[in-house]
Amino acid sequence: MESKIISVVTGASGFVGSHLVDYLLSKNHYVKCILRETSSLRWLKNKPVEICYTGLFNKEKLKIVLTDADYVFHVAGVVKSKTIEGYFTGNVDTTKNILDSLCEINTKLKRVLIVSSQTACGPSLDGIPCTEETLEHPITTYGKSKLAEEKLAKSYMNKLPITIVRLPAVYGERDTEIYQIFKTYKMGIMPIVGFDDKKLNLSYVYDVVNGIYLAATSENSIGKLYFIASEQIYTWIDISKTIERAFGKKALIIRIPHLLVYTVAAFAELFAMFSSNAATFNLEKAKDFVQKNWICDVSKAKVELGYRQTVSLEEGLKRTINWYREMKWL
Repeated sequence: MESKIISVVTGASGFVGSHLVDYLLSKNHYVKCILRETSSLRWLKNKPVEICYTGLFNKEKLKIVLTDADYVFHVAGVVKSKTIEGYFTGNVDTTKNILDSLCEINTKLKRVLIVSSQTACGPSLDGIPCTEETLEHPITTYGKSKLAEEKLAKSYMNKLPITIVRLPAVYGERDTEIYQIFKTYKMGIMPIVGFDDKKLNLSYVYDVVNGIYLAATSENSIGKLYFIASEQIYTWIDISKTIERAFGKKALIIRIPHLLVYTVAAFAELFAMFSSNAATFNLEKAKDFVQKNWICDVSKAKVELGYRQTVSLEEGLKRTINWYREMKWL
């Protein structure tokens, strides 16, 4: 009888993590989900997964979960924090705990796949898409913490089979971030930041989790880093026109000056001072929003992993909007 493949997923309750869980289940993996006690089970309910409330700070509990893992997919991360330390604790210390635990009890696993972000590299400063060879120049604390996570992971590559993937902006069913654009669009407004034509890779979540899986299961990818993103690069006007077709209605394009973006972010941070939660939109996010190009080249993933963008922007947006409508989010 064929032995089961055991995959451990951190961040399994989140947007990308929960889609990755579904993908792994479709490949007949036995999936363990590392969660906090406070994690929502909304996207994991009634699925044949093992829920492990260990969090990422208790190494003794972590070791028990990781001891028989074939694959570890580390998707969890901190994207907003009130302090600099919060980003580094959530993105670097947690990764160190996982890697240290594996070094102690399971160095023979097939792969550790670490999900990083394009922010670790930084925006394209010269209009040429970033590649895996681009000198890193993160512009936010989040980006700096993800780059520190990558550097940490590289220091363990002589002990563990590690692959790193960087993701750009990701959209799709269950997303709550880019969803805000659709919500505003329904009200008849399409906000676009700045008066220049900003470019980005916008990736549908199914393509992203397929790319993550290819990176984790390819023999060529041990000790390497890849951008996993849309093959196509879009302007916000392209995206606006595509949303218009998918929605079946027009919206008024409103260009938001960079100064206003920073002002809104400053007020959001000010109000967050009186809350226990960090502001979702803050000055660091504003810095990301005003960049002209968040673009990358996926040639390396195409050549070495056989990665492809299989879902067009139009098809992905249609699926996403239909799902939001079914869920009564729109």
